[in-house]
Amino acid sequence: MPEKRKTIALIAHDNKKSELVEWAMFRKSELEKYDLCGTGTTSRRVSEATGLTVKGYLSGPLGGDQQIGARLAEGGIDAVVFFCDPLTALPHDPDVRALLRIAVVYDVPIATNRATADCLLAARLNEGFKD
Repeated sequence: MPEKRKTIALIAHDNKKSELVEWAMFRKSELEKYDLCGTGTTSRRVSEATGLTVKGYLSGPLGGDQQIGARLAEGGIDAVVFFCDPLTALPHDPDVRALLRIAVVYDVPIATNRATADCLLAARLNEGFKD
């Protein structure tokens, strides 16, 4: 029986979207091994730039962070790459903090910058994701 593909959620604040797209283009060969999803504009931009299929949810401020949080709680997402901008105040900051909290509660790895995203992919190559 083939192994179930793991799912990675891709999220980025506005000031970090280009950085996430660049990272995804650089890591395309590794990302092809996963099912991908993400919030609104981020999922669209990654898909357009890489040709990868990225299931899109709502924009973060319109509930996308909460949709991804729900999937985390249901066990439908195995890891999160969330390039966040710690220097910009966001009106939906409580949603962002809730998403981070739910990832911690359910022991789901979450990468918040390029360095940790690279570590996350390297860990998977060594079977580091939880089953």
